[in-house]
Formats: sequence, C-alpha cells, structure tokens
Amino acid sequence: MTKHNPLKILRIDSSGRQQNSVTRQLADLLIAQLRRHGREIHVTTRDVAPGLPLVNEAWINANFTAPEQRSAAQRAVLADSDALVQELVDTEVLVIGAPLYNFGIPAALKAWIDLIARARLTFRYAENGPVGLLTGKQAFVITASGGTPLESDIDFASAYLRHVLAFIGITNVQTIAADRQMQQGAAARESAIAQILQATKPLAVLAA
Repeated sequence: MTKHNPLKILRIDSSGRQQNSVTRQLADLLIAQLRRHGREIHVTTRDVAPGLPLVNEAWINANFTAPEQRSAAQRAVLADSDALVQELVDTEVLVIGAPLYNFGIPAALKAWIDLIARARLTFRYAENGPVGLLTGKQAFVITASGGTPLESDIDFASAYLRHVLAFIGITNVQTIAADRQMQQGAAARESAIAQILQATKPLAVLAA
C-alpha cells in the first residue's frame, strides 16, 4: 500500500506510427521515469491517431444547448467529448505526444483539442475574457520533427499547443523536442532523452 493516492497521468498519443514512433518512445521513457520516483502512478492512455469524431453542426448545436435542455440525441452527440473532458479533468499530469506534420500538429490531435475546449467545462468567459478552469496541472509536450526546428518561424505546433493549454488553465508546460532528426540524427533523440531526465527531476519531490 502507498501513503499517497496514485499520481494520475493522462497520456495522449497522436503519431500515425504505432511502431518506431519517436514521440511514443519518448512518452514511454518519461512515464518510466515518473514510476522510478517511488509514488504509485495511474496512467490513462488515449491514442487519438485512429481518429476522433469531428466537430460538426450537430455537435455545435448540442454544445450550445444548456445541459438541462439537451435531448437524448444531443447527449449522445456529446458523449465522446464528455469522456475526453472528464479524462482531462481527472488528471494531474498530462503527457502529449505531438509529432510535427507539415509544420503543425496531427489532424487527430487537433480533433482532440476541439473536443476538449468546452465552455463551462474547461474554460469560462469572464468580464475580461476567457478563464481556464483546469488549473494546478502539469503538462509535458513531446515533439519530434524531421527538419523543422523547434520554436522556429515554421514551427506552428509548439506555440499553438502552449496557447491552447493555457487557454484551458494549464500553464505549467514543459516542451521536450527531438527536432531536426534528418539533420541531427541520433543526437536529436539523445537531446530529448536528456531533456526528459532533467524535466522529471522536480517531480521527484512531489512523488516522494
């Protein structure tokens, strides 16, 4: 038995590759490092790569209907989104594997974002603008690219993900990059591994 409740981790995989995916391998390593710190962890894995429902007119109409006024059909339309939101609400540490596809995030990951960005659930509108509701969480964003440098003018993924996470209240975000693999080769992955080892050190105190 443990003196503490398990550390709740939500892992989002979005790489189209099941085998030889750098972001999946690095997410494995990061979670293994968290296990080493001694605190029991509970990992919920959501692999969005096979695809998620896309926001359409039926979804929009259901979402903008007051919860108590939704029909059974509208509740069914929102069921997948509700489940994804609840996973996010319940987690303490979010791990997102986000390879760069054509300078941005995979379409499946964008679909996940569209389904969890829900007014009244993950953010609300206040007098001075939107306020994120999912505060107190930590996020790791693991990126990989063939030739796009992280934080460059042609990287439209990392800043977007930080913005979206902050929009829903998650501002403690650590980006781990294995970028420019076509130029850097194995050094890109080795750099990402070093980043993971460094980034997980502060969590040792939390997990002790």
